[in-house]
Amino acid sequence: MIDAVVFDLDNTLVDFMLMKRNAVDAGIRSMIDAGLRSSFRDIDSVVTRIYKEEGIEYQRVFNRVLEELTSDVDHKILAAGIVGYRKAREATLVPYPHVHMTLFTLARMGLKLGVVSDAPKLEAWLRLCSLNLHHIFDAVVTFEDTGERKPSPTPFQRVLSLMDVFPSHAIMVGDWEERDILGARNIGMQTAFARYGDTFNTGASSADYDLTDISDLIGIIGDLRRAIT
Repeated sequence: MIDAVVFDLDNTLVDFMLMKRNAVDAGIRSMIDAGLRSSFRDIDSVVTRIYKEEGIEYQRVFNRVLEELTSDVDHKILAAGIVGYRKAREATLVPYPHVHMTLFTLARMGLKLGVVSDAPKLEAWLRLCSLNLHHIFDAVVTFEDTGERKPSPTPFQRVLSLMDVFPSHAIMVGDWEERDILGARNIGMQTAFARYGDTFNTGASSADYDLTDISDLIGIIGDLRRAIT
């Protein structure tokens, strides 16, 4: 019996990489317009390296860019970059097709809904609120809530505990084979691979189900429930 569905956030509910690329590009262009005397290509190269070193959620990337390229932080240029980034982020932070419909349908089916994300807590909630999804989930677990990242069992166990659901009665939906799928499977959850959000060119996944669209979940869970009755 499936009583709950747990989702990864980025590249499962929202196209994070598209949003990030557009936001970074806008921030770079805004810094150049404000007076930063470097080429787009050179700035982007520094941004890419910093994200590789510090992680994609690093919040001071434009500060570091200015320190490295100018040995100073001109706050006019920094502010322009941040504003450009934020405007583009808000404009391009959109859910994948059929996300809202699928979540509301699953909720009407009586399923509990959860999120497990490696994103910082505030950033995860900002994304959920921006998408108007913050009211639909019964539990949201981020990195700060456990101090561990997927595929550690701890985040998965925490979200299931908050929803009072056994692992065998839950299905995990995610785009990252090594973190989402293997991590959930190792504690006994069923798994669904969000192929529509795959950014790693994953071949055959080890998930129980492959989703070409998030709405595929509705039929899968319906079939699982009918198989028991």
